[in-house]
Amino acid sequence: MELHEYARYDAVGLRDLIAAGEVGAEEVESAARHALAMADAEVNGLALPVFSPALDHAGDGPFTGVPFLIKDHGPVAEGVPFFLGSRSLPGIVAQHDSDLMARFRAAGLVTLGLTTVPEMAISFSTESVKYGPTRNPWDPERGVGGSSGGAAALVAAGAVPVAHGSDGAGSLRIPASCCGLVGLKPSRGRVTCGPDLGEPMLGMAYEFALTRTVRDTAHLLDAVQGPGVGDKYTAPPPRGRYADDVGADPGFLRVAVTTKAWSGVVVDGEVAAAAVEVGRLLEEMGHPVTDASPVLDWDDVMRAAVAESVALASPLLLAPRRPDPARMEAVSRRLLQVAGDYSALDMMAAFGAQNRVTRSVGAFFTEYDLLVTPALGRLPAPHGTLRYDDPGHTLTSWLTSLFDYGPFTMVFNVSGQPAISLPLGMSAGGLPIGVQLIAGYGREDLLLRVAARLEQAMPWKDRIPRFFVGRR
Repeated sequence: MELHEYARYDAVGLRDLIAAGEVGAEEVESAARHALAMADAEVNGLALPVFSPALDHAGDGPFTGVPFLIKDHGPVAEGVPFFLGSRSLPGIVAQHDSDLMARFRAAGLVTLGLTTVPEMAISFSTESVKYGPTRNPWDPERGVGGSSGGAAALVAAGAVPVAHGSDGAGSLRIPASCCGLVGLKPSRGRVTCGPDLGEPMLGMAYEFALTRTVRDTAHLLDAVQGPGVGDKYTAPPPRGRYADDVGADPGFLRVAVTTKAWSGVVVDGEVAAAAVEVGRLLEEMGHPVTDASPVLDWDDVMRAAVAESVALASPLLLAPRRPDPARMEAVSRRLLQVAGDYSALDMMAAFGAQNRVTRSVGAFFTEYDLLVTPALGRLPAPHGTLRYDDPGHTLTSWLTSLFDYGPFTMVFNVSGQPAISLPLGMSAGGLPIGVQLIAGYGREDLLLRVAARLEQAMPWKDRIPRFFVGRR
């Protein structure tokens, strides 16, 4: 299988080729290994050498034979070390699969590698001291977003059609926006994060994947959705199979559009224009569109974000042997200090803030079916724009700098609704612009129906980044 052939297929396309006997799974894996070597040399998206052999997987799953990657953000796959993007962790070997990893294996996905993240996975740029910057296939001088940055870079470059990611504040949607991909953050509880990853994040962290097509997102959600045993947070039952539903008419929708950030930060004009254009198109499709958004107190969003960050750090403080702060980047050191001083009363105040945001957003979706916003506040940033290793940062100033760059995503981590970034815009300079769609809690079905209609109306499949392994 030639690279230009391999790279033009999405995951469903590769699966169908293998199932029809038109190509062997071994040929696909060989092409993927070649593609990963080429792509990693350009974008620096792998945290470890490519796995040899691939991790075990089912031979009869819905994605059997499809190449795949997992993210370096904690214990995911049995026997695979994790680093959290930090020099302070020597590579702790996961003792068992996460519940989601077991589902990836059962789906037949062929896991070939571990992708780069910013240290502690709390940045919208993937530029750790440990790994160095992960480069954007559209422009190597620009960042890929974060924290699922290595995953986004390698999917965008054509090395794999789909890769695991997680989203604690926008960490799937923002890399999707930077790299021209589809990035779905499911509803709270729709996809399990257990047993090791989700519970400590106060229900504000989510796991899923990055893809190049809406149909891949729908088929993968079918394959892995549902709570794990003992999960605290669970979503309502699925509304049918998403892959069967994805081409269906979404029906009459009450649509709201906003390009105003709840924090008050100014949004780039090209980025705002892309969201407005999507609203115009939805209106042409027959849906009434209103300039509206949830009413929020941004201080509540920030309180929730601080609490989530503290929850992320707490396992390191509770570990039998804490990581060496001298080998951590500046914001990580500051976060450990904040986490150590954080009180039960602080946490209760954060729960109150989370509750207020959740109820306000939930009330909004009793009046509207869909909200359209930019995914980012700006175009993909040049390397070095966000400086995690700057000793001048406090935790609050760091989070403020993140949300000045990406002000639209964190709200829905707090509130739990499904949200997706779609590559519906392009800047005058040839950079992808993501537009975020949000639906009511548990309404991935509606979100994917609309996403599929927009993919047809504003197709992106023929847009190829500057570096792409399938370029002839």
